Amino acid sequence: MYIAMNRFRITLGREQEFIEIWQNRESYLDEVPGFVEFHLLQGTSDEEATLFATHVVWKAKEDFEAWTQSESFAKAHAQARTKAPRELYLGPPHFEGFDAVL
Repeated sequence: MYIAMNRFRITLGREQEFIEIWQNRESYLDEVPGFVEFHLLQGTSDEEATLFATHVVWKAKEDFEAWTQSESFAKAHAQARTKAPRELYLGPPHFEGFDAVL
């Protein structure tokens, strides 16, 4: 199992807008071999931002890597760029990948 996570710092007060973008976007993940499940997680807030993370479970790291080279990946990320105003994000997302060891 492989878990791919992206962390986002979202401008304080714009959390619901960010959630709605994710609720209404087509991820195309269900079309991709090896995809298991997706979660959008909301974390803590500080004086300027709220932390969010995407948590995507894959059968294997190779499945995730194949998805990043796929048409589905390109379509999903093209939507993200057109639907989200730049001021919603405080910096770029931060990617972290994890292999399950237990």
